[in-house]
Amino acid sequence: MGKLLNKGLLLIMALGVMVFVSQCKPDDKTDPVWPGDDAYTLTLPLGFFTPPSNPNNPLTVNGVLLGRMLFYDSALSGNNTQACASCHKQEHSFTDAPNKFSKGIDGMEGDKNSMAIINMAWNKDFFWDARRNSLEAQALDPVRNPIEMHESWVNAVAKIQAKTQYPPMFKKAFGTDKVDSLLVARALSQFMRSIVATGSKFQKGFPGLAGLTNDEKAGHKIFMSPDKGDCFHCHPTSGLLMTDNFVDNPVQRLHNNGLDWEPPMGVLTGHARVSGNVNDNGKFKAPTLLNVELTAPYMHDGRFATLEEVVEFYNSGVKMSPTLDVNMNIKADSGPRRFENGIRKLDLTELEKKQLVAFLKTLTDLSVTTNPAYAKP
Repeated sequence: MGKLLNKGLLLIMALGVMVFVSQCKPDDKTDPVWPGDDAYTLTLPLGFFTPPSNPNNPLTVNGVLLGRMLFYDSALSGNNTQACASCHKQEHSFTDAPNKFSKGIDGMEGDKNSMAIINMAWNKDFFWDARRNSLEAQALDPVRNPIEMHESWVNAVAKIQAKTQYPPMFKKAFGTDKVDSLLVARALSQFMRSIVATGSKFQKGFPGLAGLTNDEKAGHKIFMSPDKGDCFHCHPTSGLLMTDNFVDNPVQRLHNNGLDWEPPMGVLTGHARVSGNVNDNGKFKAPTLLNVELTAPYMHDGRFATLEEVVEFYNSGVKMSPTLDVNMNIKADSGPRRFENGIRKLDLTELEKKQLVAFLKTLTDLSVTTNPAYAKP
């Protein structure tokens, strides 16, 4: 869920108003930056760059608190049984682990694995297929999704407005006690931006490898080697975010990582379903690897149950296709990779695979799962 340039944010908010005007008419005109609240400051260790602020929705103490309340409130769903937290559980780094897919209020399953809600303040795109480019725009979708919360914003807003605790909280956060969908989305976005993972073993030792075992260090070397794991192109370690999908990355970084062959003619997959461009077939957002140990199953469709299965896929299962990411096909320093019958072969040894998994587990920050600031109020 991330930030854009000021003009982009203003455009998104303007489009959001137009798109949802049929369900949510604008309320009294209030300044988008409410001066009556105190700023909420993220506490970040060395190595983390400060995320750019959203001028239309800066983090505030009361905004984050309101968003936290709403995140855990099932009144946003059609039958009042499902909240955002139902599919994004704190104990699993705000995913729906161990479920492959999440069920909505009508018992129907979605077709994408629930993504972790951590370090969203830095993200550039949202959802696996990158169909939204702001947290505010993303936050509007699940409520009205017929498979997920299956509610209209008209009804959801009315239910929130009717709860006596909310109008004063909206007044403190945004300067108005009248609830609307855009303010709900702004509050939810503030809470999601406040959830940060900065205390993993690897992050604490960065830029060195202090505290890592020999096997973990060896796994890091494999992770960073263009001739071995070559994981760092999509999951760079330099910014400690473990994803290349961050706001200061000038290029939209979406990847076809070789999960599937080229789809049949006329079938669009991944970001191509958003862009309509066949050159985007199979391309998805690279999720953060922080807390990956806690978020099985893996990939956009939850097809791999363990980290060992993920590593083996990259070792011996990547499929050639026209949109396969160039880094999956070409070694940065020594030409094409080895393929057999269209399947890439990295030839990692059993020890190297175990070492790579050991390194991935150094990216776990358990404080996210226990921090009371992120828990149900």
